[in-house]
Amino acid sequence: MVVLLTIHAVAAVLSPFIIERFRATGFGILAVPPALTFAWALIQAPTVLSGAVVETYPWIPTLGLNLTFRLDELSCLMCLVVGGIGTLVLTYCASYFSDEEPGLGRFAGTLVAFAGAMLGLVTSDDAFLLYLFWELTTVGSYLLVGHRPESRSSRIAATQALVVTGFGGLAMLIGIVLLGEQAGTYRLSQLISTTPLDTTITNAAIALILTGALSKSAQVPFHFWLPGAMAAPTPVSAYLHAAAMVKAGIYLVARLAPSFADAPVWRPLVLTIGCTTMLIGAYRSLRQYDLKLLLAFGTVSQLGFLIVLVGSGYPNTALAGVTLLLAHALYKGALFLIVGAIDHSTGTRDLRRLSGLRRCMPGLFIATIISAASMAGLPPLLGFVGKEAAYDAYLHTPLPYGKIVLGVLVVGSALTLAYSWRFIWGAFRNDPKIEDTPIHTPGILLTGIPLILSSGTVTLGLFCSYLEPFLRGASNALGDSADLHLALWHGLTPALFLTLLTWTLGTVLVLFSTQVNQLQDRVPPLLSAQLVYRLCMHRLDRLSLETTGLLQRGSLPLSLSLILLVFIAVPGGTLLAVAQDWDRIQVDNISAWPQAAIALVLCTAAIASVRSQRRLRAVFMAGTTGYGCAMMYLVYGAPDLALTQALAETFSIVVFVLVLRRLRTRFDITAPSKVRVRRVIFGTVVGVIFTALTILMPALRIHRPASDGMAELAYPFGGGTNIVNIILVDIRAWDTMGEISVALAAATGIASLIFLREENMERLRPRLSSGASRQMQRSQQNVLISQPGVRQSWLVSTAKFVSGERRSVLIEVVARLVFHPILLWSVYLLFAGHNAPGGGFAAGMVAGLALTVRYLAGGREELRAAAPILPGVLLGTGLFLSAGFGVVSMLCGGHVLQTWTFNPHLPLIGEVHFVTSVLFDVGVYLVVIGLVLDMLRSLGAALDRQIEQEQAGRNVNVLSSGLLSNSEISSQGTSGILPTEGKMQ
Repeated sequence: MVVLLTIHAVAAVLSPFIIERFRATGFGILAVPPALTFAWALIQAPTVLSGAVVETYPWIPTLGLNLTFRLDELSCLMCLVVGGIGTLVLTYCASYFSDEEPGLGRFAGTLVAFAGAMLGLVTSDDAFLLYLFWELTTVGSYLLVGHRPESRSSRIAATQALVVTGFGGLAMLIGIVLLGEQAGTYRLSQLISTTPLDTTITNAAIALILTGALSKSAQVPFHFWLPGAMAAPTPVSAYLHAAAMVKAGIYLVARLAPSFADAPVWRPLVLTIGCTTMLIGAYRSLRQYDLKLLLAFGTVSQLGFLIVLVGSGYPNTALAGVTLLLAHALYKGALFLIVGAIDHSTGTRDLRRLSGLRRCMPGLFIATIISAASMAGLPPLLGFVGKEAAYDAYLHTPLPYGKIVLGVLVVGSALTLAYSWRFIWGAFRNDPKIEDTPIHTPGILLTGIPLILSSGTVTLGLFCSYLEPFLRGASNALGDSADLHLALWHGLTPALFLTLLTWTLGTVLVLFSTQVNQLQDRVPPLLSAQLVYRLCMHRLDRLSLETTGLLQRGSLPLSLSLILLVFIAVPGGTLLAVAQDWDRIQVDNISAWPQAAIALVLCTAAIASVRSQRRLRAVFMAGTTGYGCAMMYLVYGAPDLALTQALAETFSIVVFVLVLRRLRTRFDITAPSKVRVRRVIFGTVVGVIFTALTILMPALRIHRPASDGMAELAYPFGGGTNIVNIILVDIRAWDTMGEISVALAAATGIASLIFLREENMERLRPRLSSGASRQMQRSQQNVLISQPGVRQSWLVSTAKFVSGERRSVLIEVVARLVFHPILLWSVYLLFAGHNAPGGGFAAGMVAGLALTVRYLAGGREELRAAAPILPGVLLGTGLFLSAGFGVVSMLCGGHVLQTWTFNPHLPLIGEVHFVTSVLFDVGVYLVVIGLVLDMLRSLGAALDRQIEQEQAGRNVNVLSSGLLSNSEISSQGTSGILPTEGKMQ
């Protein structure tokens, strides 16, 4: 199973390249992964009838998380549906899309990835793993429905589907956690058999999980997202909304029903919603003129039918449910593809404008007759077999309200027959009142694929007795064995009479369709779920705007006050609540004189910082507090922390100084004295609370610290003796992964604030439109490195681009002399960090400071010469290395981000101690360098350019006024680092 998932992932990554090379024909190649899934499931079918196939791979054992996959009869059936329909849909796409379709490579990759996510979903035996694939299908659906981003309807439909199913997914996650904690396991096969049903928590968890499942399968009141998703290309509708995504909710309900159907909340909720959905979907389908919307509302109705069958929790209804699940995938997939062929050939799906297609499209007409008849429940098709089995199952159900449910099924099925006829008549009628619709003949694939699916529903209907053992096995996987049998003829039974009643009612609706349409027009529409959704979203947007306007006004004092008020209220309130335990405070390990001296420096610098009226002085005083913290770390014997703190503080001061160039020299003190006094009191209270918490929390600890044993585990677990670095790259590597992701996001945000200005976009737009931007950047970077035929000095970049009045040869020479030794030191810190102070973060900061020295010495051109690479490349490569290390660790049979230690004996060098987590540390190293370089380019080089442009504009104004001559202005020069008049120095 993991191999198939890997094949899908690789195919999804390669899809853009395959489509670029083979154009739309490449869809035929991309159909191979789902075809392999179908073939594998077909081969495994005899095996799973005798027992489930289980694969388990450790993921995060300390949290009890494993990659567990389980293939039983129900999962095998779903794999056949997902793989078989996926293969045909991808093959269909080769003729449906033109070679010039924009974004085709992205679409193909997303569709293949979606097929892989569905495969993972139906085979997952771990609740969290199932949820992971569940959300992947949600994201995939969003991308596929919104395939055409230039279309407003596509964007709205994609967002609507994402919000509705995403909301359901979050509810389901909460339910999974509650249910797993109740059962003591997250293995689905164990969870559904060990969870107690008589607790309030269990029933709440079931309701939350059902919210996720019912929203995914478009049940009332969440049904409106599915018709809206018809803005997607028709192959997407055929796959996601007939065979795959909407079936995920059906699958989950079917999987949980045998164990949870007896819970008080289950059957009333599932059966009520299922019956309501079946009736509303069928009724709305009869009102549609768009063939695709007609099928969409019909799909909603049929999904309600399936929920009623698989959600009842009885073996007979489960057998009828899995039979109809397979039948629905065949006939509804065929009908959606038929609509796609009609739309592709005629340019319209409006049944009021279609006429004469029967003569031009005989193959599609035959496929339509067969598939619509199966949907209506006519013999000898698989849809008839499943529907009659459903009637028979509910005739003998022990439910006290089973006959009411049966009546709803009969009425809903009659409506289904009516809208099935409406589809056939609307698509292939010969209307003498309008001209025949002009068409071009559809390709062989557009006709052949629907014929294959329709022939499947005929074949399986005729030979349902041979199919029954497998379907019975799938229903047995849901509980006890069913005593129902699948057949085209059971004799004169009550189920047959109900079938005849259904046909009679459906025929009446067809014969009086005109009157039915008029009645529908006169009846006002019921409460629209989509209208309620839009109203809720509007109110939510309004609430968010009002909340943001109240709390986030762009005022830094207000934002800080809110944060600190929460701190005073919550931790401060907790501190008062445990006032009776204050006598347990113990303060140990105090080196009085060193700490007192450092504390005196810290307090003095902090007071000087807040009292300073000059911005630069305040920054330096704040930096002094940071260096004081580093000294405190040294006193406590933590040189690694001290080194990292000192490096980070140094670069922070540089960043502050770069930003201060755009601010005034002094603070604007406008607050009255009373406000300043309140701020002093406010800050003092926060400081007292924080200090008290720091002292009190260790004394009130009731559990062992999480850090216990880390020092003993450092060498055997991480292969090193530097406990700090081992915590970062081994024990708490997940935290570090999150931190470097945040660093990447911060770098992107800073660059966006600086570069996404109108003048910058205007300057870059010609390069981007010409397609030569990458080559331009490369040539601009290389011009500082070499110019053939020209003898250059080793300080060429500074000599050419920095004005003489601010150039210091001494600083330039020293900067270049120390640049490479500092880089070598950073490399040493990187590789020595496992056993000595250092590591990827500290090493990256050292390398970043080396680049900072080059920039301060020669400006942006010197920085470009020192680092002729885009920061995004470093950030992306670093994150890829760190994440890739975790994936490789798992693929090699270990845990995610697990470390291995090797001690190879190399010639001349001898024994070398190598730890694989150094690869993770290299990724951290590159991310930190990329972050520093991005800040230097954004807050340094970009601001330099802005300052120079402003200075040039002022010079032009002075020249035009006649106050200075050209030579006088030229002699002044411009400076990218020195401030302009009136700015911070």
